[in-house]
Amino acid sequence: MRDTEDAVSGTGTHDGAPELGDPASIHLIVGASRARIVLSGEIDADIGAELSEMSAEAEATGLPVEIDAHHITFMDSSGVAFLARLATRMPQKVRILRAPPTVRFLLDVTRIGELLEIVDGDEGGGLD
Repeated sequence: MRDTEDAVSGTGTHDGAPELGDPASIHLIVGASRARIVLSGEIDADIGAELSEMSAEAEATGLPVEIDAHHITFMDSSGVAFLARLATRMPQKVRILRAPPTVRFLLDVTRIGELLEIVDGDEGGGLD
């Protein structure tokens, strides 16, 4: 399991949001009824191994999975492949929360977004 204390910590702008060029951060938070993966910074090939490991850990929980994408500043095909892998392996539809325009664009262009539930906000707030 990953860091569960401060899932969206890190450096960045004065409001805590990462800036373009910030290193990637990936955390798994497991609640009673769902697992949340929080991604921030640059999601690219440099963290490909961590993305694969996170996919396996999330799948092993047996819980519905949601991805908090709010603080992603860049995503390449490694991130898209991660989302596609989760979408095809999980029995429930994977939810993407608060996807920035760059992530939405990639999901639309690759059509991976058709396999996911894309949610504008963070419905339900924290994990239960």
